[in-house]
Formats: sequence, structure tokens, C-alpha cells
Amino acid sequence: MHDYIKDRTERISQYLLETRKTVRVIAKEFGVSKSTVHKDLTERLPKINPALSKEVKEILEYHKSIRHLRGGEATRKKYNEASNEKNKQTSALAKPSLHMKTNINPKTLT
Repeated sequence: MHDYIKDRTERISQYLLETRKTVRVIAKEFGVSKSTVHKDLTERLPKINPALSKEVKEILEYHKSIRHLRGGEATRKKYNEASNEKNKQTSALAKPSLHMKTNINPKTLT
């Protein structure tokens, strides 16, 4: 294994222990893929530092156990934002403009 991979694996694992951030966030911050971070933490770290690997594994298992909750929050946020945007567009269209006057008698519409 190359030294830069060992170094990255140790830095990522220490960062995970300090911040308890998700693999996705760590991958973005370190500029590598989620697959690389996951492989570093689950396959390479046990060979480099087994004791550290056990601590990291606990955090990864915790994240895995709550991922359905995180996914639900993300979906709810996504649809709430989409709904709010749609409501803004609809309310902007529904507002009558001041220069438009209508002389429609509701009784004649039936």
C-alpha cells in the first residue's frame, strides 16, 4: 500500500472520530469519492491500525442505523422546498393586477 493512501486513511479516520460526520460529507471535504472513504475505513484501516478501526466501525454502524431517518429528513426538506416554490409561483399568478378590471357578474356564469 502506498504511503499517501495510508496517510489519507489515518487522516480520514481521525477526522471521523473527531467530527462524527458522515462518509458523504467527509468525502466532499477530502476531495475523494464516497467509495474511497468507505474502502479506506472498512478495508484499509483494519490492516493499518486495528484499534482505531474498531472505534471507526462503531461510528459507521451508528450512521448506518440512522440512515433511514436522515433520508426521511432529506426527502421531507426537498418536497417542502418544492412545495413552497410552487406556492410562491401560484400566489404570484393569482394576484390580480391593478390595471385589470373585470365586469363579470357571478349570476350569469351558471
